[in-house]
Amino acid sequence: MSDATPSRAASGAWPALPLASWADTHATLHLWLQIVGKVRLALSPPQNHCWNATLYVTASGLTTSSIPHPAGAFMIDFDFRVQRLVIRTEEGADGGFALAPMSVASFHARTMDELARVGRPVRINPRPNEVAEPIAFAQDEVHRAYDAERASRFWRILVEVDRVLKVFRARFIGKSSPVHLFWGAPDLAATRFSGRAAPRHPGGIPGLPDEVTRDAYSHEVSSAGFWAGTGPVGDPAFYAYAYPEPPGFATASVPAPAYYHAELREFVLPYDAVRTAADPDATLLAFLEATYVAAANGGGWDRASLERRHDAE
Repeated sequence: MSDATPSRAASGAWPALPLASWADTHATLHLWLQIVGKVRLALSPPQNHCWNATLYVTASGLTTSSIPHPAGAFMIDFDFRVQRLVIRTEEGADGGFALAPMSVASFHARTMDELARVGRPVRINPRPNEVAEPIAFAQDEVHRAYDAERASRFWRILVEVDRVLKVFRARFIGKSSPVHLFWGAPDLAATRFSGRAAPRHPGGIPGLPDEVTRDAYSHEVSSAGFWAGTGPVGDPAFYAYAYPEPPGFATASVPAPAYYHAELREFVLPYDAVRTAADPDATLLAFLEATYVAAANGGGWDRASLERRHDAE
């Protein structure tokens, strides 16, 4: 049976979201996501590649999923339909507050206060990661913008990307990550593994401890995902890279208008090329497949034992 899903292009499910239209909100939301992600990180057993820290897309927003705590399990959701941060505990002592313009310091204080009120106190690393000139959460009065409509558009994009990445992930039977949101960039990503150990990563990524980077890239990977806009790529885009990068990867054939970004050492496909395509799903899947093939063939992966035929009846 084919693993394809019906295209949702006609429904407007892939909305426009140029970064310039919500850059201040994106910067604020990014830091809010880090606060909530660090709650999960502080309380969850460590997993290789930091899979214990990520967030997941839901039908209403983003979630930590269930977090263990001595007082009992709980979870934190960003609900972008009703614009609320929601804390749910296993015994029903729920909390939360409205998502609205507020400083990162205020969001941090309210989140910690609500967690304490429902009996789930926690201490987190007080500084953000992977941002320029980081300000401790409790002192950040700079970032305070929040446009609810743009945040909702971002979530709607994540819903579509999550759906397509899950189709792509299902084609692989080797070790692969969940489709999850890393709050460092932030980016929604899925990663495939060859099964072999990788050379020691040199580290040096700004705002990220070298031990975290080396754990993330302890084994050979082909990874792909979505940014709302980051660094040298100023608008939303899909990316794909391999570590270690095999010979010939940078010159591999990929569907236009995707291109190899020499500074990032990654393939990039503009989001708008997918959004405006006649079949966004097929356009994105073609990019994901081509970049994976470039990584796997160049790296000598045992593709016959790692892949599932996705067109078999």
